[in-house]
Amino acid sequence: MPALPSQPLVAIACGGTGGHLFPGLAVAEELVRRGCDVSLLISPKEIDQQAVKSAVGLEIATLPAMGLSRGRLLGFLRGFWNSYGAAKRTFHARPPQAVLAMGGFTSAPPVLAGKVCGAATFLHESNIIPGKANRWLAYVVDQAFVGFPSAAGRLFHRNAITTGTPVRPQFQPADAGGCRTALGLDPQRPVLLVTGGSQGASAVNALVLQAAPVLARSAPDLQWLHLTGVNDFENVRRQYAAQNCKAVVRPFLTEMELALGAATVGVSRSGASSLAELAAMRLPAILIPFPAAADNHQRYNARAFADAGAARLLDQSQATGEKLAALLLQLLQDNAARAAMARELVRWHSPRAAEMIAEKMLLVLNARHSSRWKALSNPDPSSPSRQNAQDHGEQAASAPRKAGSDPTLSVPA
Repeated sequence: MPALPSQPLVAIACGGTGGHLFPGLAVAEELVRRGCDVSLLISPKEIDQQAVKSAVGLEIATLPAMGLSRGRLLGFLRGFWNSYGAAKRTFHARPPQAVLAMGGFTSAPPVLAGKVCGAATFLHESNIIPGKANRWLAYVVDQAFVGFPSAAGRLFHRNAITTGTPVRPQFQPADAGGCRTALGLDPQRPVLLVTGGSQGASAVNALVLQAAPVLARSAPDLQWLHLTGVNDFENVRRQYAAQNCKAVVRPFLTEMELALGAATVGVSRSGASSLAELAAMRLPAILIPFPAAADNHQRYNARAFADAGAARLLDQSQATGEKLAALLLQLLQDNAARAAMARELVRWHSPRAAEMIAEKMLLVLNARHSSRWKALSNPDPSSPSRQNAQDHGEQAASAPRKAGSDPTLSVPA
């Protein structure tokens, strides 16, 4: 049997939000370690463009895309078609052997284009409630992966494998003092980390600012590390300065592992990727689900963590600055409660998620190659089309072959 190429090309469609992009980066890094070439397919959004600057050894391709929203169906269809055409052109120039979708409508056109060009196709769903794009794609992909076991039953796929949600290898418990120093904070004082996700969250920013005076009075040593998103950066920075709070305010931080490592307690949205990073770093947090998330999936994610004692849940519709301050003070002042929460978070961490996904993808590629070779090497003699294919193959074998023209790939075990 001829070998498959030594460096198979895998395209990972992971643009649109940090919740899709960062797990995709984790899988990409694992595939590179296993000898693959990887192309990241991202959106034109600023979060994507900034985040991939730290990606080393990966090809980057930006595809036009548009999310599906009410009243914008024609715009969505136009963006979908344009993205599908761009993916086909990209794959025609250099065909991938596999395409992995990490969720969101930005990942659907590349999977369909990959299917047309003969690539093996995969998807990963991080949330408890699968998104619409992944629910549609589950009908056509070769293999589905899920972050939560209960998500498998909500995908129409014959064999969805629970892997957990991948996080990059740098997300592991670290020395808090060193992380704080690296970010310009006092290494000896506790830190409240506030993050609304990769694009920020105005409602979370406002709630924390409302809670800040109470926290400053009751926990005078407290420091804030606040990741605001681009839109609220100046306003939040000014308000901390006006209240004389010790705060490091950033619109976005690429080194999220430093932020989580520096923190004593966090306030966060509850996208699956954010929760996976909290679990990897064992950081106790107050979760404020984004109420407009599709199918309310963030609340289902947060409820699973809260019911297990791995986080506290505060619904945005019922939240006030006073309620948030009270919850935070309970955690900040109760070492035993934080330790118990950190122990529960260990159960939600899947350190081998990226490895499991990479291993299964390469197994599928090897199996597909093996079955195709068997079909070619054992033709049905009664089939004229088989005989013609065999004759054509014998003629091609006797012809000289240009260097680098062999389209077959060798996939590492």
